[in-house]
Amino acid sequence: MISNQKIAIVIPCYKVKKHILNVINDMIQEVDKIYVVDDCCPEASGDFVESNCTDQRVTVVRCIENQGVGGAVMTGYSAAISDGMDIIVKVDGDGQMDPNLIPAFVMPIINGEADYTKGNRFFDLEEIRQMPKIRLFGNAALSFMTKLSSGYWDLFDPTNGFTAIHRDVAKHLPMKKISRRYFFETDMLFRLNTLRAVVVDIPMDAKYADEVSNLKISKVIGEFFFKHMRNMGKRIFYNYYLRDMSLASLELPIGLIMVILGSLFGISHWISSLQSGIATSAGTVMLSALPVILGTQFILAFIGHDIQSIPKRPLHIEKRSFIHNHKIKR
Repeated sequence: MISNQKIAIVIPCYKVKKHILNVINDMIQEVDKIYVVDDCCPEASGDFVESNCTDQRVTVVRCIENQGVGGAVMTGYSAAISDGMDIIVKVDGDGQMDPNLIPAFVMPIINGEADYTKGNRFFDLEEIRQMPKIRLFGNAALSFMTKLSSGYWDLFDPTNGFTAIHRDVAKHLPMKKISRRYFFETDMLFRLNTLRAVVVDIPMDAKYADEVSNLKISKVIGEFFFKHMRNMGKRIFYNYYLRDMSLASLELPIGLIMVILGSLFGISHWISSLQSGIATSAGTVMLSALPVILGTQFILAFIGHDIQSIPKRPLHIEKRSFIHNHKIKR
C-alpha cells in the first residue's frame, strides 16, 4: 500500500491497440481504478479491452467523438472524480511509461509537497542521448516558451504526459477550456498556475521502442509559440493586475514603453543619418540608448520577481486547512 489514498489511472486510447493490454497488465497493485478512455478510436480499443482484459479495476469510458488527448484525459478525470478517487495519474497507452514509477509521482502529492507532478526525461544526461536530436532540440525550445507562459520557471520537459494530480485541484480546472490536442500538457501548466497550484518535476528515463509519436514538434512549434504568447499575456494580466498589484506590475509596462520608445527614437535618427550622410551626435545616441538600457533593467527586474513568485504551498493542503479551521470555528 502506498497510503490510504485512492489512486486512479487514466489511459487515453487512440491507435494504441497493440500496446494497451501490456500497459494494463503491468499496472502495479496499489492502483485502485484504471480508466481506459476510448477516444473514438478507429481500432475500437474500448471493445478490445473489454473483450480481452480481466482486470476488475478496469473501466472503459467512451468518447462519442474524438476529443484529442486533452479531451480524453479530462473525460477520465471527470470519471475518477465522480468515483471518489483521491489522486489521478495519467499514463499513455503506448507503453512508453513505466508503471513502477507511479509511487514516485503520487508520494509528493500524498506528503503535501505538490498538487501536480509531471515527468522529466532530462535529469540523467546519459539517458537522454537515446532521444532523437530533433526532439531534444524541440523540447528545449518548448520548455523555454512554457516557462514564460506558465510561470513555472523550475520545470522542464513540458510535453511529458506522465502526470499525477490531486482530486481537489482537478475539480477546479476549467476542463472545457483546456486545449484538446497536443498543446494539452503545456496548457495544463498555465491553468494550474492561475490556480496557484504547486507543480513538481519527477525524474524518469527516456524510453523509445517501436511506438510512433503523433506529435511532430517541427510542425507545431509555430502554433505552440502563438499559444504560449497568448497564455503568457493572460497569466501576467491575471496574476499582476487582476488578482494583485505590486512593484512588478509597474516594472513591466514601464520597461516595455522605455525599450519601444528608445528603439523607435534611435531607428528614426539612424535612418535620417543614412539619408543625410551626417553622423548622429553622441548626445542623440545616448538619448536613444539610455531608455533602452533602463527599460531592459525594468523588464529583467520583473522577470526576477516572476521567478520568485512560483507557487510554494500546495493548493489542496490550503483547502484542507481552511475546511479544518472552519469546522473548529463552528
